[in-house]
Amino acid sequence: MTSLFTPGEDVVSKRSVVFHKKNQKLRQVLSYLYQEESCTLAQLAELLYTSVPSITSLVDELIEQGWVCTTGTASGNNGRRPVLFSLNPNGQYIIVLDSSTHDTHVMLVNPLRQIVFQRSVDTHLEDNAQFLPFLASFVRESVAGSTIDPKDIIGLGLAIPGLIDARRGLNLTYSNLNLTDQPLTSWLEQELGYPVHLINDSKATALGENRFGSAQGKKHALSINIDWGVGLGIILNGEVFQGASGFAGELGHIQIDPDGELCYCGKVGCLDTVTSASSLVRRVQRAVLDGRMSKLAVYQHDVSQITINRVIDAAHAGDSFAIDQLHATGYQLGKGLSVAINLFNPETIIIDGVLAEASTFIINPIEQAINKYCLSGFRNDLTVEATKLNGAAKWLGTHAYVMENLMATLQFAD
Repeated sequence: MTSLFTPGEDVVSKRSVVFHKKNQKLRQVLSYLYQEESCTLAQLAELLYTSVPSITSLVDELIEQGWVCTTGTASGNNGRRPVLFSLNPNGQYIIVLDSSTHDTHVMLVNPLRQIVFQRSVDTHLEDNAQFLPFLASFVRESVAGSTIDPKDIIGLGLAIPGLIDARRGLNLTYSNLNLTDQPLTSWLEQELGYPVHLINDSKATALGENRFGSAQGKKHALSINIDWGVGLGIILNGEVFQGASGFAGELGHIQIDPDGELCYCGKVGCLDTVTSASSLVRRVQRAVLDGRMSKLAVYQHDVSQITINRVIDAAHAGDSFAIDQLHATGYQLGKGLSVAINLFNPETIIIDGVLAEASTFIINPIEQAINKYCLSGFRNDLTVEATKLNGAAKWLGTHAYVMENLMATLQFAD
């Protein structure tokens, strides 16, 4: 006999609540596995404050949908070893696009944060009206040149310097990236067919350090990204601090020297003009042209050959001039960081970027400046250290940014 019963509003409402809670639990399982890499059912049950039978049902569903797989057994000598579960490495790939002022890297990364394909090319970000179309073609060519099925790609993360308005998907520093009135993220999504997430490069670096590096487990941390500019990533309460428009962290444009050089931003004496890699190289080049004694004087006939890597190498080789230059840079950087320390009271500061390779020469003067310019209460429990991620913090943070955004909105079938 056919039932004439039609579920009432209360029944439908209860089903919706149950479905919503189940989706939350499924997303939490994915988040924990992404962060921890592998867990047993008992560990997941403890993390999610639920029973082992309940977590078993959730994991089985995620295995059926291709998100999760078994990955061996946990270590131990007593009794039967429990099975370990992880995210499935064969699928759900993220494209990580890391574009700076001088080069662009593309990586295809699986959910276990393993790079399965990568490619790089020298680029010039400034005043290049074709840069956005180049990025689209670069991604298409890279995907075609990999062994990855495009249908297995679930999103793209673009890390790029400048003032990033992530809400509107615009780069306000490099206006050539904004081809039309629509967000550059929307334009790339139309061109490529993937959800696109845009993040400032220094914020991506800070996120990578907080999720997988020296700032892991820290609620309040600063990541100073010293490359051709100076960028600051701020972690507050375990999340990247964006600010009202997404611009928080532009430490490179606080004034350090009122009588200093003109910055490209139009202001005078910005921290960028004193502590960035490009400003350091310019000072060294000028000194070598003026006859300064140094191992770097071998390039006096063509100072354009003096690069930041050669300055750092000279310092490691004992060149006193190169050491002095790095020491002075570190001290000025510490002076600028003191402003951020007084504002945000971090637990740790991580030095990232190209000058992280010169940490032997810059960390001590950074700490000296902090001791001079910060109140004692701010520096008592503060640590300053170089990154341990060997240049991977930015792409790891970009991958985490995309994965966390996608996992927060995943909807599973009822």
